[in-house]
Amino acid sequence: MSFNERYNKVMEWLTDNELWLAFGSSVLRVALFLLIGRLVVWIIHKTIDRVILERESKRLPNHTRRMTTVGKLMKNVASYVVYFITVMLILSEFGINLGPLLAGAGVLGLAIGFGAQSLVKDIITGFFIVLEDQFAVGDVIQTGQFKGTVDMIGLRTTRVQSWTGEVHIIPNGMINEVTNFSVNNTIAVVDITIAFEEEVDRALDVIRHTMITLRDENLINAPEVLGIQAIAPTGVTIRVIAECRPNTHSIVSRTLNMEIKKALDASGIEIPYPRMVTYHRNEKGGGINGA
Repeated sequence: MSFNERYNKVMEWLTDNELWLAFGSSVLRVALFLLIGRLVVWIIHKTIDRVILERESKRLPNHTRRMTTVGKLMKNVASYVVYFITVMLILSEFGINLGPLLAGAGVLGLAIGFGAQSLVKDIITGFFIVLEDQFAVGDVIQTGQFKGTVDMIGLRTTRVQSWTGEVHIIPNGMINEVTNFSVNNTIAVVDITIAFEEEVDRALDVIRHTMITLRDENLINAPEVLGIQAIAPTGVTIRVIAECRPNTHSIVSRTLNMEIKKALDASGIEIPYPRMVTYHRNEKGGGINGA
């Protein structure tokens, strides 16, 4: 083929109106796909921001950071989905057959799903743990045999540190049931036993006065003296309860025990102590004398 013939073909191709109209139409459709994709992403992001703001207003200040993280994660997932669909539409506009491509992607995803079932389960469970606000970093929880303070929450694992220092790394897929001790106020229950011979009314007055004057940053309300809880041959048990901040009932119980013990000692009220009764046999008369 001579140079002139090649030149003429190129010129015919460049001056082909139908070709340029089709090309311009494809370019416009691609631009429209990109514009619609960006618009959809913007709408989704705004909707997520609105939802996150509404949920943040109902949470404690130290939980808002986690909601922001969830919002970013949801935005990224939504953006990836929208952009994937946009790329597929653009490829179809250039005449690429999407059937084999989607089929191959489906087979690949299925293989990954079967090969990494535990990983997928951990990630999905971790996402819902964060989304549903089941527990937060710093909360004291118990899941299965593990109990301690939450040190880290990830999409795959959760790290819990026990009060003795051990760190437990738990896959999120294994977290089926959780008990959170840091959500609501707790009740400290203290039972005080006084000697059976002591005056109960006087002991109740001393304990009530001590509870009214007690000051502790973990207390929500003043401790309440309920009254006599049990009567035993050697003593009378008095129950005291106190509403305190989440997961502080052990600390408050120790404080109550200390203050009540000091008040009882100062008032001369004794607590029960072990006693032993002995009997001496009278060998002459065969009788028994108690001592």
